[in-house]
Amino acid sequence: MTMLTKWATTAVWVLSWILVNPCEAKYSLGVRDSLMIAHSFHNHPSFGPAGGMVERLLTWCVRDILLADAYSFNLLVFLLGWLQHGATYTCDVEFICDALNPGTNWVLDIGMASEVLAKVLSKYNLKNLDEIFGDELTTTEFMARRIHEDICSRLGKVFRGDLCVKLWESHKAWASYTGAIGSD
Repeated sequence: MTMLTKWATTAVWVLSWILVNPCEAKYSLGVRDSLMIAHSFHNHPSFGPAGGMVERLLTWCVRDILLADAYSFNLLVFLLGWLQHGATYTCDVEFICDALNPGTNWVLDIGMASEVLAKVLSKYNLKNLDEIFGDELTTTEFMARRIHEDICSRLGKVFRGDLCVKLWESHKAWASYTGAIGSD
């Protein structure tokens, strides 16, 4: 097979693939807010050092407690209250659809999207997630899904399309959850 024949065969394959699988253009609208939470990893071994803080602290302090030192006991009680992980999340929410709303020429009212996000995040902002979800491991992925579900319950009749909730733990790490909203 000559080089020209190989090139032509490849070009025909690429063009036929493009015709069969066209790139679907989408519109999107994004809004952003933030929240601060506290939670623990319930001494779960999968979370490494962050998951075993209580056990390590108890091991470290047991010598002092066995001495029946009231000061050490009070110190232990105080430290156990601080054995939670805190996070400040930046929450990006993106509403994605195939076509603009014909009456307004937008994806969704940006003010409404911002207000709904703020209301949803207020359920969790400045809260201890262990008190809300009990023994559930409230990972970033878990929280992205919960925020997605909360937004869907508020906007499911107003918006149809896809919704992506992205929680940024830092400028280097994030988790997201994407799913349909407004489906029947």
